[in-house]
Order: sequence, then C-alpha cells, then structure tokens
Amino acid sequence: MAVLPIIEASTDELTEIFKDLHAHPEIGFTETRTAGIVADKLRAYGVDEVHVGIGQTGVVGIIRGSREGARRIGVRADMDALPITEETNLAYASTNPGVMHACGHDGHTTMLLGAAKHLAATRDFAGTAVMIFQPAEEGLGGARGMIKDGLFDRFPCDEVYGMHNSPNGAAGTVGICKGAAMAGASFFDITVQGKGSHAAAPHQSRDPLVIASNLVGSLQTILSRNVAPLDTCVLSVTQLHAGAAYNVVPDTAMLAGTIRYFKDEVSALAETRMRELCAGFAVAYGVTINVDVRNVFDVLMNDHDLSDAYMDAAADVVGRENISDTDQPATGSEDFADMLKVIPGAYCRVGHSGTTGLHNPSFFLDPEVLPVGASIMARIVERRLVS
Repeated sequence: MAVLPIIEASTDELTEIFKDLHAHPEIGFTETRTAGIVADKLRAYGVDEVHVGIGQTGVVGIIRGSREGARRIGVRADMDALPITEETNLAYASTNPGVMHACGHDGHTTMLLGAAKHLAATRDFAGTAVMIFQPAEEGLGGARGMIKDGLFDRFPCDEVYGMHNSPNGAAGTVGICKGAAMAGASFFDITVQGKGSHAAAPHQSRDPLVIASNLVGSLQTILSRNVAPLDTCVLSVTQLHAGAAYNVVPDTAMLAGTIRYFKDEVSALAETRMRELCAGFAVAYGVTINVDVRNVFDVLMNDHDLSDAYMDAAADVVGRENISDTDQPATGSEDFADMLKVIPGAYCRVGHSGTTGLHNPSFFLDPEVLPVGASIMARIVERRLVS
C-alpha cells in the first residue's frame, strides 16, 4: 500500500488528532472546538490561506501549487457528530454525554488534514487546492449553508471530491458508484389534531392515536401501489408521539419520518400522495391533519469520468486490485450531493477493519485507514492539477 511518505511519517500525529476529535464530538453548527483545531493545524502546516466561519462553523484552506495553473480542485470532509450515546469502551471514547462520532466524521476531518499537510509541504501540482471542512452534514444542511455563504463564489472549484469510511471489514479497499450513487431524502412531520377524552369514554373523542396508527400503514401503499416497481423509493415512519397518561385519550398525535429516492419525480409523487392520504383521513375522521415535507438531501450524482479519475488516484495508494468502480447505489443520503449539484466531482468509500454499521453506538473507525484516506485525497489533487 503506497501511503504518501509525509503522510506515513505523520501517522502518529494523525492518530492523535483523530482520537482527540473522537473524544470531543460536536453536533452540527456547534463544531467550534473542531473548527478551531482544523484552522490551527492548517496554519501550522503552512497552508496559504485559512478562512473560518463559512456556513457558520466551516473552514476552508487554500494551498497553491509550485507550478502556475488556473485550475482549482476542491476536497471536502465533514466535521459533525451525532446525538448518540457511545458504547464502544474505547480509551478515547466521547467525553460529551449523548454525543458521538458514530459516522466517522472525525476520521474524515483527520484525513483531509493529513492531505493538507502533504500538499502544503510538497506543492507538486499546478493550480490551487481548496480544502473544505464542512459542518452539519447529518441532516442539518451544512453543505447548503456553506454554498449559501458563498463557498464556490469565494473559492471557485473546477472539480470537487468527497470521501466516506466504510466499516466493511475490508481494509484498504476503495469503491465508487457512477451516476446516482446515494439517495435524495425528504423529512416529514405529520400532526393529527383530534379531540381528547377520558379513556373510559373514547366515543367522546376523535382519537388521534388510532388515526395516526392507521395512517402509518396506509402510507406504505404509496410504495406498493403508486411508485413504479422498478423505481427505488423508501418511506419510513420513524416516530410516533402521542399521549402522556394511561387514562386519557390525547388531543394530538405526531408522526415523523423520511422519504428516500433516486428520481425527483418519485419524490414529488410520494409527497403528493402523502398529502392526499392525510387530507382524506382528515375528512374521514373529522380531524385536522397538518403535513410538513422538506427536502434535506439531493440525490448524489457522481460524474462518470471524474469517478474514473478518482479511482485512478486511489489505485496509486491501494493498488488497482483493491478498486471497485461498480458499487451499487445506497439508499442512505449525504449532503455532499449539494456540492455536486454545483460543481462536478465524485464521492467514494474507503474500507476499514470495523464491521459495526454507521450511526450505531458501538461504531468503530479503525485509525489504520487515516493515512490511506489522506493519501487518496492528496493524490486526486496532484493527478488533476498536472502542468
């Protein structure tokens, strides 16, 4: 495995950064400590420009190559953690109760710092590297926030690349899915406003809990009877809240969940049918039902040619035999998709020895992957900014 020499020599430093970030996780848009560490490290590495506070807590580092060139390549890492209580028993486990890096963003941040250290030291490219440290990936709109704050106006990029760890037990493997690689997602909240009563006299109520329960099942008919069988759509009700007492029929019930899709027209169909079903239930039961559906993630579209370029860069590090460019699309979502709507690029997954799934309180990111990911991030800049 051809980890780049400066990054390999920095393995201990990168591991310490990773462990520190893991022990001090921060929820989206509150990554003040993390952003401060990132900015300090970039300055220490000799990065030409360090810009902070972009999209609230985002950081951008600018590195100019030793050779003249007009092209600019962006590389992005996410920084935020999740509201999960850690159960790993690691020596460097979260010290922030109820918050955990259960998706490996601490590793992604560390990888991009490693790439920045290499690029700032060698500068063996023609043009400019734009190192993007993004806040609030976990459904809070961090990418959109940075873009709205002028990310690509202030720091134009010709191409942009992202990466995610994959706890697949196959260390040193890299995979990519060309085209539509990750699902778009909308979140929804549905409030059933009924009429409460004593539990001993339910006939005096318009029971929102019964209505909401029936609605959960009916929403699944959107997939089975409205969405074409060959179109992928996932509709999951993930919350149902109602009542606070054993002997009271509540006034209201609230549902929440998500719609995942790969085509905008499928998303629109699902939302329309959801609203129609809720309107019908409201009439049938004589209640008021309010529906709020909001798009949170776009479909992540990998450029075919730039996917090939990314895998060529990865092959320099892990070997061609450890590359897959035929990965299947994932129904999970990733807000790097919003950057790819503005700038062409690609997003890959890097395997490591962990096998516990993402967003799990026992998730473990193997630190051995850090120099691998960092080297791939650096190589894509060097390969795409040749003289």
